Amino acid sequence: MVNVSQQKCACADCVCIVDVNDAVKKSDRNYCSEACADGHPKGAGCEHAGCACHG
Repeated sequence: MVNVSQQKCACADCVCIVDVNDAVKKSDRNYCSEACADGHPKGAGCEHAGCACHG
């Protein structure tokens, strides 16, 4: 059996990898930040270095 500990953020535009245990969880999906989990209100990005997602 394989235990996954990291995965890509569930936000389609995001390139971040998130630790499953530390992820922001919403609708059974794992996100790297509240901005991604909330659909980028007002164009807010996740603010991680190298990622330009804004929803």
